[in-house]
Amino acid sequence: MQPTPSPEARTILFVDDEPQARKWFARTFGGEFTIVTAAGVDEALALLRERGAGIAAVVTDFRMPGRDGMELLRAMQREFRHVIRLLATAFADKDLAIAAVNEGRVLSILEKPLDEPRTANALRDALALYRAHALERVLNEGRVAATRETLGFLAHELNTPLTTVRGYVRAVAARCLPAAPGAPQGEVRFSEDRPGEVMAALEAAERRALYCQSLVSTFVQSARDAYPGTVVQAVSAASLVQALLDEFPFEDDESSWVSSAVAQDFMLPGRRDLLYLVLCTLTKNALLALRGRPAPVLCIEVGRGGPACKGVLPHWIRIADNGPGIAPEVLARLTREPVTTRADSGGNGMGLMFCQRVMQSIGGAIEIDSRLGQGATMTLYFQSIHDATHAEARA
Repeated sequence: MQPTPSPEARTILFVDDEPQARKWFARTFGGEFTIVTAAGVDEALALLRERGAGIAAVVTDFRMPGRDGMELLRAMQREFRHVIRLLATAFADKDLAIAAVNEGRVLSILEKPLDEPRTANALRDALALYRAHALERVLNEGRVAATRETLGFLAHELNTPLTTVRGYVRAVAARCLPAAPGAPQGEVRFSEDRPGEVMAALEAAERRALYCQSLVSTFVQSARDAYPGTVVQAVSAASLVQALLDEFPFEDDESSWVSSAVAQDFMLPGRRDLLYLVLCTLTKNALLALRGRPAPVLCIEVGRGGPACKGVLPHWIRIADNGPGIAPEVLARLTREPVTTRADSGGNGMGLMFCQRVMQSIGGAIEIDSRLGQGATMTLYFQSIHDATHAEARA
């Protein structure tokens, strides 16, 4: 198994069969770099396997008894691709240089006897390149982890509305009546317990399908934004709330429960798709809590400062309902572990955990305030950034 590269690695491995050359290299460059040495290919590979995570670059002599430097470079290309490679040789051979570049993927070829300033600069370049590659690896691993987690949560969020769509379609199909004798060709009849029932089911199925489509389209846009060099489009808090109100699949009269207010808009940090999923999750949880309650109310507010301000995170989106509230023992665990009050209806408790991770990833926070019988308030706090109106003025 290959060692996991360390972004902090700064060790240089120098490989040469001549003891004096190894002593000179360690003495000359040991003040600036951490130097380890090996007398041959086998010893070098053993060191890489043992300490490879901390070794940033290898400088190897070409001509050594037994296995030469090219063999080491080829082995490193197979096993230790993350380590930067340099070849030192007294033989100015064009074919050797081409082979070193093509087979060993070397950063540079150093001519022996080694020139001290030129070698020091080459080592600095090697460390800089190693750190750049290490940073890119960390960023890529973060992107992959975030994408994997988002895909899992997206699949969870899509499952419920798609299941509902299937249910509506089955219900409509079950109400289809056989063609009446003499009925015009192409005419289809449905039975209804009450007028408009079939059309209501089809409209409800369409709303949920549109919601699924909106979730997928935001994720597709996020995938495009993830490409290196892509400028991620900024989105304001108010526009994200409006998108939620336009696209969320409210059932029956749920949309009449919801109101919104914008005291002061601001530009959101982070990826739109993740923040949209956060808002959808919190809204869905609040609506589920409100079902069956007298005079249900759900208010979504956008603002800055005031009583809701949390220290250095002055911007906020607040989602408040007048539902039954959350028991203290559940409230204390909500954003720390998977806990749900809806296990019987398919809840798995991962929703708020996901929201917490998204907010932490952008330097924000989520706060939940609730008392039994007095509803619940979820507040998303964001880092200090320019107000949307100021940003628009500069655009």
